[in-house]
Order: sequence, then C-alpha cells, then structure tokens
Amino acid sequence: MVFQRDQDRLREYLRNDGQKLSVAERESLVKNYIPEDFEVPASHSRERRKPRKTPVRSFFKSQLHHFAYAFTHIIFGIVVRLLQAYHAVVDRVFAIVYHHHRTPELIRKDVRGLKRLPTHLSTILTLRKEEDSLAVLMDEVAELAAWSSCAGIPQLSIYEKTGVLKSCIPALHQIITTKLASYYGSPSQQPNLHLYAPHHPVHGPSTSDKSKSTLTILLLSSTDGRETLVDLTKTLAEMSQNGKLSPEDITPELVDAEISEITTPAGADTVLKPEPDLLLVFGPFLKLDGYPPWQIRLTEMYCTGGRSHGLNGDGEAVEYQGYMRGLWHYAGAQMRFGR
Repeated sequence: MVFQRDQDRLREYLRNDGQKLSVAERESLVKNYIPEDFEVPASHSRERRKPRKTPVRSFFKSQLHHFAYAFTHIIFGIVVRLLQAYHAVVDRVFAIVYHHHRTPELIRKDVRGLKRLPTHLSTILTLRKEEDSLAVLMDEVAELAAWSSCAGIPQLSIYEKTGVLKSCIPALHQIITTKLASYYGSPSQQPNLHLYAPHHPVHGPSTSDKSKSTLTILLLSSTDGRETLVDLTKTLAEMSQNGKLSPEDITPELVDAEISEITTPAGADTVLKPEPDLLLVFGPFLKLDGYPPWQIRLTEMYCTGGRSHGLNGDGEAVEYQGYMRGLWHYAGAQMRFGR
C-alpha cells in the first residue's frame, strides 16, 4: 500500500516534469516499497560479455549432419530408381506375355480365371496438349471399348474433364465401330454399340440384335458432377418452398433416383447400373479431377500408371497390361461396403 504523502510527492514530481526531486529523493521515495532481499539480476549488468568463438567440434558436427543428409538422399534416390526400373521391366514383360493381338479369344482367356468382373467399368482420361491429342484420346476410348466388350463388361463410362468428347459423339461412334471391326471382323460378330452422354440422345442403331451382346458407353465431364448436384439441390429446394414437395420426402433414395435418370439414356432396352463397380485412373497418381462424387460412393478405385511413371514416359498411356492389372485388383478386392 502506498502512503498518501508519497503519492502527493510523486504527483507533484510528475506535474513538474521531475524538476523538484533529486535522484536521492526519488530513490528514498521507492526504497520503502522494495523488498530487503531484492537483487538486481545478472542479465541487467552493464558489462557486455565478449562473443564466444565457434568451437571446432561445432563445425565438424554441422558437416556430419550435411553428410548424413546427402548420403540419405543418395541412397533413397538409388532405391527409387531401382524400383522404377524393376516395375518398368515387369510392365514390358507383361505387355509381351499378355498382349491381346486384337483377338477377343485371348482377352477372354486372360479374364477367365477371375472370380468376378465389374458390370460397370469407369475410367478417367486426360486430354493432352499435343496437336493430335483429340485423335489420341478417341483412339484410347475405342481401345477401352474393345477390351471391355471382349472381356464381357457390358457398360463402360469415360470421364474426361473438359467434355470435348461430347461434342463429337458421331465421330467417336464411328471410330469405336472401326476399332471393334478390327477385333471382331464382320459386323455380324460385333456387339451392339450404344454411345450417349447426359442430356444427349443415344447414338447407335435404332434396332438392336437380341442375339448379340450390347456395349453401352457413357461420356461424363466435370459439368455432370458438382454442377449437377447444385442444380438438383436448387430444384428440390424450390419445389419444397412452393409446397410441391415435403422436406421429409427428400431422401438419399430420391437423390439417387434423380441422378440415375440423368445418367440413364431414355428408351434404353437394358437396365443400366449408374454407379461403377471399378474406377481405373490412367495416370501417375490417383486424381479424380472433378469426377461426379455421387456415383462413386461404393466404387473400387485403382491407379494404373504410378509405378513406372517418370522413367519410360508412358505413365499416363492407356495400355492393356494396366487395364488387366485393374481387373485383377478388382477380382481380389474385399467388398466390405462399410462393414
């Protein structure tokens, strides 16, 4: 507690800018309020310490750390390169041993030992930056269509982010038909081909031969993902506000049915599965790149090009051995469905 006389002296000292109290008087003013055992810390000493010189062992210690860091990076780089070379050699061996030679019988033989095949296969492809990138992309789609048809997979969906394939559906249909002819031969041996996209009519024969198998190809883009969910949410909200739909009626089953109508062609003569069983990503890493999220809730995903990417330059190419590895992975996967 500060005494009243000391408070008055301190106020007077502050009002006069410290001109009336001497140094000794100011020290005596605060002396009664300082503990007797109070000592000035050593860090407040006015004497400056001389800077310490860096010892020699600190220099050798830092050099040892740099050497260990560089040595670890060298060993890790060698191991990574050896693994990439090993997988590249294995991929080349598989490419020779399991080459399809555009023969449906060989493809059926490769998948004969699998305990299950996907009913709906989906892939993510990327439009490259070369001049003939669109032609390469369409040829990859045709190859995937031929492989899936020969393997007995009735439904194939192709996701390409920009949606460039939707603008050339007739040309793509012709390219796929030509590719199927190189595998099957005469048109009587080829499967019925139906090609369509959301909000687009089905492109294919008006009448299908019931004695032949049917291959249905769905083209997807980024507009069929988030934007579709946003538009559906707005529509359901407006219907609920206008009293046309009760909020209790908006269930996951209703959303699933509405989205299924978007991805199912009108007048289809076969029952299509909107959700793919297997999603193949032809690239160095698993990147969905805006793939419609609602359709892949229970989908098995497999990345085909991560192990050899960066060494042989074809990590993003659509190759038959990568396609077969995806089917093998799906056949051996455990389907727990959240359990």
